[in-house]
Amino acid sequence: MTASQPGPPRPLDGFLVLDFSQFLAGPVAALRLADLGARVIKIERPGVGDIGRGLAFAGAHAGADTVSFHAMNRGKQSVAADLKDPDQLAFVRRLVEQADVVVENFRPGVMKRLGLDYDTVRAQNPGVVYGSITGYGDDGPWRDRPGQDLLAQSIAGLPWLQADPEPSPVGIAIADHLASCHLAHGITALLLRRLRTGIGGQVQTSLLEAMLDLQFEMLSVRLTEPGAVGARPRGPHSAHTYLPAPYGVYPTADGYLSIAMNPVPQLGALLQIPELVELTEPETWWEQRGRIETLIADRLRTRNTADWLTVLDAADVWCAPLHTVDELVEHEGFRAIDMVQTLERDEQDGTRTEVTTTRLPMRLDGQRLWGSDAAPLLGADTDQVRAELAPDREPVAGSVP
Repeated sequence: MTASQPGPPRPLDGFLVLDFSQFLAGPVAALRLADLGARVIKIERPGVGDIGRGLAFAGAHAGADTVSFHAMNRGKQSVAADLKDPDQLAFVRRLVEQADVVVENFRPGVMKRLGLDYDTVRAQNPGVVYGSITGYGDDGPWRDRPGQDLLAQSIAGLPWLQADPEPSPVGIAIADHLASCHLAHGITALLLRRLRTGIGGQVQTSLLEAMLDLQFEMLSVRLTEPGAVGARPRGPHSAHTYLPAPYGVYPTADGYLSIAMNPVPQLGALLQIPELVELTEPETWWEQRGRIETLIADRLRTRNTADWLTVLDAADVWCAPLHTVDELVEHEGFRAIDMVQTLERDEQDGTRTEVTTTRLPMRLDGQRLWGSDAAPLLGADTDQVRAELAPDREPVAGSVP
């Protein structure tokens, strides 16, 4: 759909959020608040702005900015301010005094040097909810390492968990996106507490914590029974290090088919593989994982994905086709979930930019939440925000200028 004017009130209508963060986890956390109705003002460096304006996913741009910047900053306002300039910093501090929420994702210590850390802000604005994302927390040996998605995945061991046979990281910014969810979750929880008690607060998370939480099953087993997650050889089509066959992704005559947890003998009967029907002991599904997967793959290659889905779906086997991105966006199932919206923005050169992106992935009271505005041009709202929320203060009569 094409985004239109805001509809009914949203849960966070009336809350003011200052977003000091840059690509990617912080801006997406603030985006989630904006989609829920908050007014989000993005504080950016003059002339340069958020590094996400130029850091292009797949090299894609739309107008003056990258497509990914548009996607993660829709519905926000932009204020350009040099935080190293005393006058501009004073302007931003006046905004902070009025903010309900502050979001930042600088390395530990940066906001403190600017006098915008939680303790300083809370002294001026006791009810503030202050949200921070770092790479690896505020303490420990990784504290000052670059907080970047691939690096966080690597430190947390995620590529090792997916070794097939070499370590394989997830090919999207999963640490950033999950950390953004945790930060937005914590912020909304503290806003609820403030409404009940008047007490603000601070929520902190990190890319590392997001990656550790993602692996809570594996880590819980490792910490409880250290020997239980030792090296287990994966089969040629395994999709999980610690689940037995047939869990995996298999080639068909025209694509791929994913098969989840299913009894191997039942699957062998459906696929007419006598060798699998004989494997009635679940331990053999571990011990013979490579052989089982090879037999399944050889059989599935003989027919198309749609043919096999007809057979397996009728028997309630847990399976699904593996889509390419083009197959996904053209599928009626993708259209049915209605995740797409188009946002428009007028550029400084007079042209008009359209960006088609996704929406907030939830429904409230049965309603989907669509964006109302595109991502802002750098500094587009500086003058308006200054006049509305932080006009220059007049000297008090009798005071020394």
